[in-house]
Amino acid sequence: MDIGSLMLKSSQHPGTVSTLLNPFPRRPWLTDSGAAAAAGGKATGFKGIVAGGITGGIEICITYPTEYVKTQLQLDGKAGAGKEYTGIWDCVTKTVKTRGIFGLYRGLSVLIYGSIPKSAVRFGSFETVKGFLMDADGKLNKKTSFLAGLCAGATEAILVVTPMETIKVKFINDQRSANPKYKGFLHGVTMITKEYGFRGVYQGLTPTILKQGSNQAIRFCTMETLKDWYKGGDQTVAIPKLVVGTFGAVAGALSVFGNTPIDVVKTRMQGLEAAKYKNSLDCMIQIWKNEGPMAFYKGTVPRLSRVCLDVGITFMIYDSFMEIFKRFWH
Repeated sequence: MDIGSLMLKSSQHPGTVSTLLNPFPRRPWLTDSGAAAAAGGKATGFKGIVAGGITGGIEICITYPTEYVKTQLQLDGKAGAGKEYTGIWDCVTKTVKTRGIFGLYRGLSVLIYGSIPKSAVRFGSFETVKGFLMDADGKLNKKTSFLAGLCAGATEAILVVTPMETIKVKFINDQRSANPKYKGFLHGVTMITKEYGFRGVYQGLTPTILKQGSNQAIRFCTMETLKDWYKGGDQTVAIPKLVVGTFGAVAGALSVFGNTPIDVVKTRMQGLEAAKYKNSLDCMIQIWKNEGPMAFYKGTVPRLSRVCLDVGITFMIYDSFMEIFKRFWH
């Protein structure tokens, strides 16, 4: 068939040529709408960055106290002089008694500065990878949604989460001492980088990549699966925000039970006493020998409550902003 025949066929049957010339049928943006569709794919990734950044800032202000308690319990030793808290409520009451209600927000500034870019990178990465992996109907299956989430988690771990979490854990760990030495965010960051260097800010990179990668893989896979189940194959079906929040809570719970042991190792490797561990594997072995296997699930309850609330709120806010962007941002 020569080019003249193709042009004649195109005039009689619009869209035929673009379909014939598209060697990647699973990439619908390469057909009919041509370059405009490709630009739309890039725009979706950028929308994900903006919506994710806004979502991250709002979410962390709501859920931070549970993150604080979780970190304190994970830093707590098994017994003896290093043991400070008997449980969640004991940690809350002692903190409020000694430092006031705002003591539960110690280290919040670190997460505010970090949560906005973290969430932006997470959702921007997911939307970008999704654009390459989705099928002709714009959907992901379980494997591709898991892979897209894994890529999003690994990207945020390297670019944002590891330095942010290291500084946050050191801030909270510092409060456990009789005379805290960090007077504020800038002062604390300056002292941490001066004392530990750039490498010190990236302590626990490996467990953080494993944690964030598995976190987002489980969450996005669960969310995409539950959304497809609710829609029953009809992509035009709107999902109520409360249902989205419930799906997010389920996704968050599954991620907690799936990777809390990694989170405990990550927290220990980023604390002020990280020097006593040779590496993440040595940290895991020492926890197992000295504190027993249940130590890997320290802080599970406060983390579970925080993460379920966190992920539920996050997806509700994110979906809301993406819907707004689709209406007014073309």
